[in-house]
Amino acid sequence: MDNRPIGILDSGLGGLTSVWELHKRLPEERVIYYGDTARTPYGSKSPETIVKFANQLVDRLIACNTKMIIIACNTITAWALDDLREKHPAIPIIGVIGPTVRKVVFDGVESVGVIATKGTIGSDMYGKSLRKIKPDIKVSSMACPAIVPLIEEGLTDTDIMELTIKHYMDDFVSEGDFEDLILGCTHYPLVSGQLKKLYPNLRLYSSSAEVVAQAKEIMQEKEMLAAGSEFTDRYYASDLSDNFINLTDKLFEGTDFKIHLLKLEE
Repeated sequence: MDNRPIGILDSGLGGLTSVWELHKRLPEERVIYYGDTARTPYGSKSPETIVKFANQLVDRLIACNTKMIIIACNTITAWALDDLREKHPAIPIIGVIGPTVRKVVFDGVESVGVIATKGTIGSDMYGKSLRKIKPDIKVSSMACPAIVPLIEEGLTDTDIMELTIKHYMDDFVSEGDFEDLILGCTHYPLVSGQLKKLYPNLRLYSSSAEVVAQAKEIMQEKEMLAAGSEFTDRYYASDLSDNFINLTDKLFEGTDFKIHLLKLEE
């Protein structure tokens, strides 16, 4: 038993989708969440900047006596996971790409689409990881850079979001030879309803869900699962715009969710 909280980080709001999955699968666990909303999106930044920012976030969470770090951001996973693990060997640090790849391969998928930020697509981490396990798998990738800023602005269920999705996805889906799609950004489950409506024949893989499945396996193996923790979840962000607060209020309506401002030192 280990009642210490799990640290979960993201470039902004998207990692909260991993928090939902964690509470669904592991209701005894408690979290400290940090979203770097002041510097989102990460997908358009250089690898060096992403690594620098990621280390700041992880250092902050480790200082809070967390037992595990979940990187609920595909861009950070793609560019910084190895560096973070090397610097912090004493604590399990898991990213969203590996668990998602493992699930896709386990399901016997022969051809898969991937949508993500420019940073994640540019790294080709999904393609490399999938082909390393299954060399003959066909991977089609598409960067969708405008989706994350729209989500962060609270424009999820809007005509502009639907038009943006269609702008990126119509040709990608019609010309692609795949029926399975990896949501390679933890923000994207927040628009999964639009994706399912527009492309009902696609089976969606959520990196937010798969990373939680692996976290559970690791904690079971290491006897780190919580039992009766008195810790209260804590949610922090580096900037709290009105749009961001309005969106979190909508997403967590009817709960006692509250997010606090906690700026990072540059």
